[in-house]
Order: sequence, then C-alpha cells, then structure tokens
Amino acid sequence: MNATLRLAIVEDLPQITKIYAQAVLTGMASFEVIPPNLDAMQQRFDDLSRNNYPYIIAEIEGKLVGFAYSAPYRSRPAYYWSVENSVYVDPEYQGRGIGKILLLKLLDASAKAGFRQMIAVIGDSNNHGSVGLHKACGFEMVGTIKDVGRKHGLWLDTVIMQISLGDGSSTPPTDENP
Repeated sequence: MNATLRLAIVEDLPQITKIYAQAVLTGMASFEVIPPNLDAMQQRFDDLSRNNYPYIIAEIEGKLVGFAYSAPYRSRPAYYWSVENSVYVDPEYQGRGIGKILLLKLLDASAKAGFRQMIAVIGDSNNHGSVGLHKACGFEMVGTIKDVGRKHGLWLDTVIMQISLGDGSSTPPTDENP
C-alpha cells in the first residue's frame, strides 16, 4: 500500500482531530482522557507550525490515514534542541507500515530543522507496537517510569526512548540561543 507524505495544512485538522480522538478514547498511547476539540487541535497546530516544528500527514488515495509531528520536549530554553515526537495512524490502516514511514520522514525533517535529539515518550509499557516502531527506526531505550499515569482504570508506565538527529551532541548548534 503506497502512502503519500506531505506537510500538514489547516484543512487536514478535522481528520487529524478524528484520528487523535479515537486514540484518546480507546488507547493508552496518549495520557489525555478527553479528546481535544477542533479548536484546541488548531491552536496546537498553529503553535507548532509557527515555531518550525515539522508536522506531516500520510494519505492513501486522497484519504488522510496518519500524522506525525515534533514538539518541544520541554519548555525551558536549554531543551530547545530536543523534540518529542507523536505518531498516530487511523486504526483501519495500522500494521501496514504507515507509522514507520511517517516517523522516518519526521526524523529527517526534524534534523533538517536543526533539532539534535528526538525523545519518544510512549504511553504504556505494553504498547509493543509503538516500542517496536521506535526501535525499528533506530531509537534506543532510555528507561521506563513505572505507574506514572492512570487511564481506563489502569496504572500505566511511560517508556522513554531517544535518537540523535543530525550531528546530535557532537557539535554545538548554529545558534546557541534560539
């Protein structure tokens, strides 16, 4: 199945919101418990786009079937060069490699944007699909924070994985103070 990748645009947000809402309501990957509405997703999209964070979608035959984006890992200035990734695929299209092509494209786009580290903060240590996806894309296991969240009546772990982007920490960034 061939998917086309491109940068997300505002018109994609209704389908992105729908895919994410499904993940919030039925899955453990996101620790949100109430799906954000379209206005909230628009605000998030605008914030990321305005600040040079890549936001990519996958389409098959014109249908948006997944999305991925980089976001600030933490808000303090010293963390600027590190990003956290998010990847979500429509349940109908999961298990077909769409998450992998999205994540690989996101890694490339984030490196080209000048970011140096990508952190995966994976909800639920039993989320073998996401852990496997990140391993397949070169991420290394950093650790697990036990029983840090509660959703759907269960205590959930957070798995932390990491990969260097571009020069990683081998050279200073071009602009020390973004």
